[in-house]
Parts: sequence; C-alpha cells; structure tokens
Amino acid sequence: MISRIDFKASDSVRAALSTIGRTEDLRFSPDNRLLAIAGYTRERCLILRVDVEAAPSGPRVTVHDFMELTSESMGEVHGLDFIDDRTLVIANRDGLVAIFALPSGEPAGRQCDIVPIREITGGLFCKLKTPGSVAARHESRGRVSLLVCNNYRDRVTRHVVDRWGYRAWKNQALLKRGLSIPDGIALSHDGQWIAVSSHGTNDVKLYNMSARLGPDTEPAGILQNANYPHGLRFTGDDRQILVADAGSPLLHVYDRDAGWSGSRTPSRSVAVLDDETFGRGRASVEEGGPKGLDIDRSNSVVAVTCEEQTLAFFSLTSITGRPPKFEPS
Repeated sequence: MISRIDFKASDSVRAALSTIGRTEDLRFSPDNRLLAIAGYTRERCLILRVDVEAAPSGPRVTVHDFMELTSESMGEVHGLDFIDDRTLVIANRDGLVAIFALPSGEPAGRQCDIVPIREITGGLFCKLKTPGSVAARHESRGRVSLLVCNNYRDRVTRHVVDRWGYRAWKNQALLKRGLSIPDGIALSHDGQWIAVSSHGTNDVKLYNMSARLGPDTEPAGILQNANYPHGLRFTGDDRQILVADAGSPLLHVYDRDAGWSGSRTPSRSVAVLDDETFGRGRASVEEGGPKGLDIDRSNSVVAVTCEEQTLAFFSLTSITGRPPKFEPS
C-alpha cells in the first residue's frame, strides 16, 4: 500500500467524517478551496474547507472546517460536481438531479437545510432514472451541460441548462452503446474525451467528443482489467486516467500513449486500502474498494473515499509513478 498524506484536521472535522456513513463520489471546487463528499445512506452532502500546499517533502493538506448540507431534494446522494465555486449539482440515485447554491459565509461547522435552485427531471423522451455520477461541462453562451449516468437505465443523458435559473432547455440520450450500469464519469481537460465506468462489463468506455455522439455511438477506447470501476479522473495533462476499483483495494493507472483509442490494460496499479479496511467493506465481490476519486486542481493530490475509509489523500506522483505535468490543450 502506498503512503497516505497525513492531513491536518480538528477533532470536529474528523467527527463529521466519521459519521457521514457510506460515501460515493467526491469533488474539489474549481478554486480548490472546497471538497464535497456524497453521503449516500445518510442523505446529505459534507462540504470541507481544504488547503493544498506544496512542500519539499510533498504536498500537504489541511482540512480547516466543514459544513453538512441536507435538503428535501437530497436522497441517496451518489454523484456531485461543481458548476462554479458556489454552485453544486447533486445526483440522487433514488430521485432526480438537483442544483444548489452553497450557503454564504465560511462553513463554520454548520448544519444547513437548503432548497435547490432547480431540479432536473429530463424531457418527455429522456426522463432521468436512477441518476448516479454527474459531470458539469461549460458550453458556449454561458450554458452548462450536465452529463448524468443513469445507473440502471444503462445510459448517459445530457441536460443543457442556462446560467439564469438553470432551466433545462435541452435533454437528450447521449451514450448507451457498450454501457452496463454506468457508475462514474469524467471529462478530459482538452474537451475531447468522455470516460464512463461500466460496472456490469468491468471496464471503462471512452467516447471521442470530436464526433457527433448518440446512443448508438461506439466507444473509441476501452480500459480493461478494472474489476468494478467507479470514480475516475484524467490527470491535468490528459496523459493518464486514474480509476477507482470498488471490487479491490486498488487504483488503476492507464496511459494515453499515442491516443485513447483502442483497448489497454493498466500501466500501474496501487493499493489505497490496507487488507483489514478492505475486508471490512467486502460485503460482496463488488464492494470493499475505493469509490469516489478526484484530483485536486493543482494536479498534485488525489482524494479517495469509500464507506470504510471516508477520506484519504495521496500524492499524485505516488500513484502515477511520475511527476505531474501540465500541457496546453
């Protein structure tokens, strides 16, 4: 097992982490100051105030404070993403997708019951059903596409919202071919690729966004040997993809090489859970391993979550085996 970053946090922060229950996805805010964690069974979202700092010995992480959010529009919170620093979209697997403005001010250990700005239901021929992971993609004219994994409908839907009230003016079935229980989604930083975890086929499908997408679009690439993939992220330079394997204690690393087309196996796999922790969560062959995964906006720290290990941080270098690098898109 690779070494974790021993993050600093107060007793109250650690108590909040210990009581959040089963977790799913997690996400850093665009300004890198907040980290949102999906509290699936307790039907809430935990917002952490974080700092990531560079140091000669490696990145340092401090969790300064927290805020716990609940709402009538939060159920089995499975996926989440930031639209901007103060706007969060949440996918409830037992309900709909809801967009929230975060309460103003510092987290201050508050418990806040909030109401959504908007709930997204889908269109007449594109209803949301068991929404899981979600990714927000900024479009032209101030619009945002919400790409939603409909877990048990085996498809990804796209819902285009405006920034003035977040009304959905377009709903479409975006991807379906090759997917069986899509359980995680990530967008490349250059805007060229969508990666989707396919739980039922034990792999990750990659779709090229330079082509017109639709339910019959074939995946251009496949990441194999991932057991039960869940959270996934492109590194900042889009040269690698990290995949959390819910069916093992591992994170898998895949290299782009000349491009993401074709099939490939991991170039590297590292354990992020010890055997005892993994065993406690091993209720079935599909469980026990890491679920949520994100890379912070400085491209130096990886955050991982699952029920038995609510939050752990690792240096990106320790996972990929190479120094982080950015390239212009």
